Amino acid sequence: MQQTKNRWLIVLAAIGIHISIGSVYAWSVLTKPIMQAMGFSLKEVTWTFSLAILFLGTSAGFLGTYVEKYGPRRSGLISMCFFVSGLLGTAYALTQHRLLLLYLFYGVIGGIGLGTGYITPVSTLVKWFPNNRGLATGLAIMGFGFASLVAGPLMQILIAKYGLVENFVILACIYAVVMTASALSLEPPKQETAAGKGQFKAKMPEHVQYTVKEAMHTWQFYALWWIFFTNITCGIGLLAVASPMAQEVIGMSPIAAASMVGIIGLLNGGGRIVWSTVSDYIGRANTYLAFFVIEIVAFYLLGGVNESFMFQLLVFIIITCYGGGFSCMPAYLSDLFGTKQLSAIHGRILTAWGLAGIAGPLLLSVIYERTHSYSFTLYFFSACFVVSLLLAVVLKLKGKTA
Repeated sequence: MQQTKNRWLIVLAAIGIHISIGSVYAWSVLTKPIMQAMGFSLKEVTWTFSLAILFLGTSAGFLGTYVEKYGPRRSGLISMCFFVSGLLGTAYALTQHRLLLLYLFYGVIGGIGLGTGYITPVSTLVKWFPNNRGLATGLAIMGFGFASLVAGPLMQILIAKYGLVENFVILACIYAVVMTASALSLEPPKQETAAGKGQFKAKMPEHVQYTVKEAMHTWQFYALWWIFFTNITCGIGLLAVASPMAQEVIGMSPIAAASMVGIIGLLNGGGRIVWSTVSDYIGRANTYLAFFVIEIVAFYLLGGVNESFMFQLLVFIIITCYGGGFSCMPAYLSDLFGTKQLSAIHGRILTAWGLAGIAGPLLLSVIYERTHSYSFTLYFFSACFVVSLLLAVVLKLKGKTA
């Protein structure tokens, strides 16, 4: 009884960290207030978000080994220090009207906090739920997807009532408390407990435990990296233009487009827990096959649609697959490489996210500027998923053991 209670406390702690750092997804709420207050251009402000995602992936890649070595508590506290310092530094940067300081504090320092916090609870949860790895990672990563639904309205209220700079200071205080309490609650299971080594051995033989170095010498690792990169690049590309495309191509009103974006946030988080749970029953390989078949068809149809209901339906379906791709990846990695150094291996895979955060919007803008059409970009994304589908088929047939 105590064991069950303990591991659900770990789940709450993981969600606490992810729902804090996931507030980065609400950056669009801050874009116009920062532009108006500081006189920065849209491109300059947007680059702050891209830097944060870049350093999320980079820091996750480099600090994954640190997380494994020093444990989730210390790593969670390190994440809190970087993330909160980034928010407080952002407030200072805005008082000084310094764009480079904004990049440094929110993009670089805050981004390091994002990367460390993102990987910190994942391998811990997998070890607590050895027979439901998809559910475990989905529960944690779901918090990251849902965070914008909480942070977005909260930021709007704080800015309206207290001001832009004060918004960052208040958020820093709130997240410091939540992340500290969550980090101190994180701990790996004791090896002798039922949720630890006993069940783990029954599910994952000891000889399947890979170090990060060993994992990176397998073709499966790079196949998964490319699959992850493609899913995020195309998903972020769609997220970047969902609202303007809905207004320009479909003729939706700004209010209707904003409502659609809100639902996208809900489905981004919901897709993470639903798909990861499904993957426990049908297998990770089959889940990714389903993602790519769905996305090939959905992106292709989206390129030619001009009716509001079908447009929104296709976007919503794609977003659930986009979110599911995040939550199923740690479980897929543990299936292939074990949990011995899962944080480190997952961190290396997350470098794909950092690069995709830049590649997706950049690729879309370049193609749009040359063709003046969203359709060609969507068809290109559909073709990208054909390649990922072929890789997923090979992984299913040949990649069961690395």
